[in-house]
Amino acid sequence: MVLPLRLIPRLAAAARLPRAPRPISRRARLAPALAMAAAYSTGSGADRRLLFRQLFEKESSTYTYLLADVADPDKPAVLIDPVDRTVDRDLNLIKELGLKLVYAMNTHVHADHVTGTGLIKTKVPGVKSVISRASGAKADHFVDPGDKIHFGNLFLEVRATPGHTAGCVTYITGDADGQPSPRMAFTGDALIIRACGRTDFQGGSPDLLYQSVHSQIFTLPKDTLLYPAHDYKGFTVSTVEEEVAYNARLTKDKETFKTIMDNLNLSYPKMMDVAVPANLVCGIQDPPPKI
Repeated sequence: MVLPLRLIPRLAAAARLPRAPRPISRRARLAPALAMAAAYSTGSGADRRLLFRQLFEKESSTYTYLLADVADPDKPAVLIDPVDRTVDRDLNLIKELGLKLVYAMNTHVHADHVTGTGLIKTKVPGVKSVISRASGAKADHFVDPGDKIHFGNLFLEVRATPGHTAGCVTYITGDADGQPSPRMAFTGDALIIRACGRTDFQGGSPDLLYQSVHSQIFTLPKDTLLYPAHDYKGFTVSTVEEEVAYNARLTKDKETFKTIMDNLNLSYPKMMDVAVPANLVCGIQDPPPKI
């Protein structure tokens, strides 16, 4: 049968019409969300038990870190370097996520803000404050090099990294089965992205800081994620490999590093006379007496 010529263009046009889209499956609709969830986990399998949030306090440019074991029925959590100004924000987040805060921890005695650990203790009974024994500060629990802070089936390893202050420590996620991969290191002020903390007060020492970072942080696996206590340039995270290659101070030899640190000529921290005395007693270590 020969088709009339006038029908041929119509049939050709019909052949070019797009087919009606198939209904999108629920799995396909959820794919972006599932991808995002995977990005927030730190690996596969047992590693996905870690919930992690990086929080920022703008006045002192301080990062606070929330970690929790969400595979544990109690969802135990730790908070690293909380700030007094943002305690309510942090505690509201912890409540929203259904977590149980067990430790409020400091990497060192801060000079630029008052820690939130003492205030947290007045608001959440049972929370324990943590700081290094070498800091000389008051807390419920003192840590020494090699100690482990457990929350659920996860833990943080303690490494001494003095030099910014005499009592600085770095908290590092565990190196064992079921722990986050890659590892994560919370470096306080010992190492900040592409730089480091000052060394001209609170028992600071450029020689000691250089030794600390090179022996305790730069020896971690190259893909270890580095999370500092502060950032002033909009960075959020780095890696050991990046800092070994690009840190403007710590890539130098020790003598050059010492010269750099001895000639920074930084101004006196405006909060130091308030923050240090308060932080030596955990901000507000003891709850006020009930009348």
